[in-house]
This record gives sequence, structure tokens and C-alpha cells, in this order.
Amino acid sequence: MKTVAVVGGGISGMTAAYRLRQSLGDGAGIVVFESAKTLGGKLRTVELAGRSYDVGAEAFLARRPEMLALVSEIGLDGQLTHPTGARATIRAGGTSRGLPPGTVMGVPASADAVAGLLSETGRKAVAAEATMPLSLPAQDVPLGKLLRDRFGGELVDRLVDPLLGGVYAGGADGLGLRATMPGLAAAVANGAESLTAAAAAQLPKSRSTAPVFGTTTGGLSAVIDRLAELAKADIRLGLPVRSLQKTADGWRLEIGSTTSTEVMDFDAVVLAVPAPSARKLLDGVVPAASSAFGEIELASMAVVAMALPPETELPDISGILIGAGERDAHGQPYAAKAFTFSTRKWAHYGGGPVLVRGSVGRFGEERVLQVDDSDLIAAVRRDLAELTGVTAEPVETIVTRWGGGLPQYGAGHLDRVERIERAIGEIPGLAVAGATLHGVGLPACVATATTAVKWLLTR
Repeated sequence: MKTVAVVGGGISGMTAAYRLRQSLGDGAGIVVFESAKTLGGKLRTVELAGRSYDVGAEAFLARRPEMLALVSEIGLDGQLTHPTGARATIRAGGTSRGLPPGTVMGVPASADAVAGLLSETGRKAVAAEATMPLSLPAQDVPLGKLLRDRFGGELVDRLVDPLLGGVYAGGADGLGLRATMPGLAAAVANGAESLTAAAAAQLPKSRSTAPVFGTTTGGLSAVIDRLAELAKADIRLGLPVRSLQKTADGWRLEIGSTTSTEVMDFDAVVLAVPAPSARKLLDGVVPAASSAFGEIELASMAVVAMALPPETELPDISGILIGAGERDAHGQPYAAKAFTFSTRKWAHYGGGPVLVRGSVGRFGEERVLQVDDSDLIAAVRRDLAELTGVTAEPVETIVTRWGGGLPQYGAGHLDRVERIERAIGEIPGLAVAGATLHGVGLPACVATATTAVKWLLTR
């Protein structure tokens, strides 16, 4: 391989470009094509009231090694930081309570774990689950139906959905068990006789002091910038890849607009793009993979970042997750699905303006996003005032919209990914990476990029 195209300049694409440079050396020609005007994909750091602030992904799971190791490997470990001890809360049943321990993504290890968060009827339903026979089919099952059948709807609405919404912008009813909670499915396969027993089996035997999450003090775009520096790639911004064709010697890409098109040839290609783009580029090239990508649904969301005056008093918590069915004092649904009190959550934001971000948008509820920025800001501020009493006028606000930003791992997602990887695996010089495949978090994206490069090299 002398020339490689990487299509997509998010964390997956830039990790792939960096790994390619490591493996192929300085003599290889590596070109990264990104249709947006900037690199980063869902990593975007802006300046908010003079502070570097993430308006896309704001953290990564530190108990999974890939992203943590990458940050250290590229020399940014000096910027690595972890959350303060401030706890998150959840708005459920009209009240806000601390996020309960003893659960796995909201699935409780015992009825006691959710006492106080659920009604007594809901708590009894959780207690009864341990006595219900459990048998899972070989294929994946819809998570929402499984949990509602066994625990009742209250647990799903008040706890599971808000937690899943923070990861996928979707609730349990649109997701699959094995794709989103593989540990629970594995525990059942290993003999757990109920989902509460499966959750108990997933909990650590002793309390760990290792931090759960991490980020970089300069914003996560610093990771993208450093990868771009080390990859020494030709970065082509604002240039969509219009088509992909197999040639006798490799691959031909058609790049640019309909009125200004460029054709370039490469020995190999890494596709690190969202599902709709992958479907389009692979149509007619790898039809089976294109079809599977086309079956994956996406959710849209927005982040409203607010810098409040320095004297603003926030609750002493890291944030609030909001259940989909929760309503304000006037009986209206909350527009926001979550608030992050960044000044409380991250010590490096101490001093200066008080930084808060509100997240808006759930799968299937795009209506709440179909307003202009000023109306979205007003709605988020109303929710913040209702939930916390904070009414301070922001000194600056930034609205960032992520249209179709989050893939939905519905029942059958693992089968779709298997079809994609099996079909791609039959085509030398082609690999795929990204959040569509094996996890939407940053460590999973880094892992898919590393795997994609290894695949190209071994082929």
C-alpha cells in the first residue's frame, strides 16, 4: 500500500490515519476527506466565554482502555482529567433523586437499589422479577419489551430510558438487549436465572476507586488536532466523497460538488462515516454491506451550552437526567433530556463563568428540535429554572445541532454489523470503522479504527 484514503475526519477516521502512518511510514500518501469545514465529527470544542468547552462528546469511559491509552500514547496525558466527586441526579416521578447505585444501565441488582425512586408498586414489580422464569432466544430481543414484561414500565420510564438517552438519544423500546447491554445477556447465558441476578453478577465485588470517566482539559478537539499532526496526512476539508469505485489496481474516489468534481485513485480506503454515507458509497460496490447500513436508524439532538455569571449558584451535583414522561409544574413535557453542570463536574472549570449544557432530543421526537436557536435556548432555560431555580441570564450561549448524530442499536444490530463486516471482509483494500459498528463511545470508535487498519495491513 502506497496510498490510502480515509473518508471521515472524526475520532475513528483520525485514529485510522494515525495508525496508518505508524504502520506505513513517512513514504505513504494518506489523505483524509472530511465533508465538514472542520475535523472532529462528534468531537467539537468551542470557545464559550473565554473557556474551551466541548459541545459534542464531553467525556469518555475511562474503564475501557482504548481512548485512555490513545491519549497517553499521543502525549496528551498531561491534559487528562477525571470528574469531581459530585453525583448525578435523576428526575423521575416528579422529584429529583441521586442516581441509585447497584444498577447496570438502570437494571437493578435488587429491589432495594430502586427503593425511593420507584413507587411501592414499582418496587414490588422489581422484587417479583427474581422469581420469574427467564429464557432468552439466540437472536437479539427488543430491550424495552423485555424489561417492561419483567419489571413493569415504571423502571423503564424512570431509570433505564434516561440513562440510555444519555448514550444513544433513544430509549429502551428502540434498542436491543445484546447490542446495548451485552454483559447482562452474557450473564444470563452463564446461568443467571433473572435479570436482577444478571445485573448483580455484573457489579464489581468491591468498590473500585478507579475513575469511570475522563476528558482533556483543553477540550477533546485537542485529541483530533494531535492525531492530525502525527498522521501527517493531507487533510481535505469541505469535500464530500461522492462515489467509490473498485478498479483493477485499487479504488477510485469522486470528490467534490456536482459542479466541481475531482477523481483520485488509491490503493486502499477506510470508510469512517455515518451509516447513511456508508450506505450510499457502498451501493453497487458492496451491496450487502450497503443494505445493512441502510437498516440502521439515527437520532438527532442538540446541545445548548450556556455560560452563566460567575456568582451563579448551582446545585452541588454534576447534572440531572430527565425521564421522557416527566412534566413541569404546568403539565408540559421538559424540552431537555439532561443537564450537565460542567463547573461542578470538572474541576478545571472552576473560577470564572459557570458553565452548563442542556441536551435536547430523543429518537422519534425530532419535533422538539424543529424550532430556531432562540426558542431552543428559551425552552432549556425554562427547564433549568423549573428544576433548579437557576434563572441567571447567560453571558453567552452556543447551540450545536447534531442531525442524525447517533445510531440506534436496535434489536438485530449485531446481525447487521456481522453482515457488514462479512461483506467488507471479502473485498481487499477496504475497511470500515466508526460508531455505527461496536459502540457509540469514544473507546469503541478508537477500537474499530485500530481494527480497520490491522485488517488492511493483513490483507
